[in-house]
Amino acid sequence: MDRPSVTITIKEPEEVKEDTKPERINIDPKNVEKGLAKLVLTLVELIRKLLEKQAMRRVEGGSLSEEEVEKIGEALMNIENKMQELKEIFGVKDEDLNINLGPLGDLM
Repeated sequence: MDRPSVTITIKEPEEVKEDTKPERINIDPKNVEKGLAKLVLTLVELIRKLLEKQAMRRVEGGSLSEEEVEKIGEALMNIENKMQELKEIFGVKDEDLNINLGPLGDLM
């Protein structure tokens, strides 16, 4: 998987000249589109998982009618199917759908 790369150079204040312009970041539009798709799909997957867990709690708690259980199940399956379709379109794999939060670890 091609990932966009950015190089950052940290300089001491005395090394920076007043009249120098910052370097431009070279961003390939193809990579930006895929990166944005990956971010959006990661957030949608997180929300889907949260909805699924909430639905399971409500089903196990007995607070839903059989009709509501059916509707929720169908909606969650539709979301999962659409996610698979979008992942194929943008060439994103399941293991790509995560965000590293640094010291907090991975999002999912």
